[in-house]
Amino acid sequence: MGFEEVFVPAADNVQLHAWVFRPPTGDGPFPAITMAHGFGGVKYQSLQGYAERFSQAGFVVLVHDHRGFGLSGGEPRGDIDPWQQVADWRRAISFLETLNDVDVHRIGLWGSSYAGGHAIVLAATDRRVKAAVAQIPTISGYEQSLRRVPPDRKRALEERFDDDERAQLAGHPPEYQLLNSPDPQVQAAYHSQGMDDFNSRFPLPPDVEKPDHVTLRSTRKAQMYEPGAWVTRVSPTPLLMIVGTADTITLSDLGLAAYERALHPKRLAMYAGDHFDAYVTAFETTSGAATEWFREHLAEPG
Repeated sequence: MGFEEVFVPAADNVQLHAWVFRPPTGDGPFPAITMAHGFGGVKYQSLQGYAERFSQAGFVVLVHDHRGFGLSGGEPRGDIDPWQQVADWRRAISFLETLNDVDVHRIGLWGSSYAGGHAIVLAATDRRVKAAVAQIPTISGYEQSLRRVPPDRKRALEERFDDDERAQLAGHPPEYQLLNSPDPQVQAAYHSQGMDDFNSRFPLPPDVEKPDHVTLRSTRKAQMYEPGAWVTRVSPTPLLMIVGTADTITLSDLGLAAYERALHPKRLAMYAGDHFDAYVTAFETTSGAATEWFREHLAEPG
């Protein structure tokens, strides 16, 4: 299925590279879904499959890459500020509203992993969103950091954060680190063999830079990010949460606890597996649950 390439104007003259998928039949106006990937991810890594499934179900779909990633603008590259990404995503919603074949009263939002946390924040704070899907969402950056960073390395990491801050005051660029290394002895934002395996399944086009490195301060900002604090405020917007049974990245128990705090209307969909299984072995489960949720809450004009 084809798509249209567009650029979404964001703040600071940054252009967000995006794809627009349209339903195969009909003239609209159609309900619409806006989508984005997680921490360090780009849309080429599995999101096309979700977008195609949603568009086949009758939705216009906008999929964008965050600033500093893929073909989106923004400097420094690989710098992840969750609140900047949330602000940019609001612009993506506004962009959707300008499309002639979109019903502005039927816009849904889908985010996965780090962007699953953004989906919770946006659904709680932007009532243009009429239905939200938070797939394997970040719930608490602080709680995740307690399990991701061994206690005996916590102090050294904090010292690196502080040294990086002092260096930037002196005019130096922010420090960089690997996005991921399966070797726990190597300094990286993540230490996940599953992430390496996932990325190898989705090779990038030659004109798209591989997101191998991110700024060190991205990790500090991630540890400060608490999207789960907003989950009780999503209602009355319908919220679907998708959680893996053995997620070691965004942590199954945190997702399930957040779902219990959420108010109705809500639904929980679970799949058997770890974090990256959501996109691959459990794709039919995760995409099917989201499609059903959007059909239920967006299919008919409100």
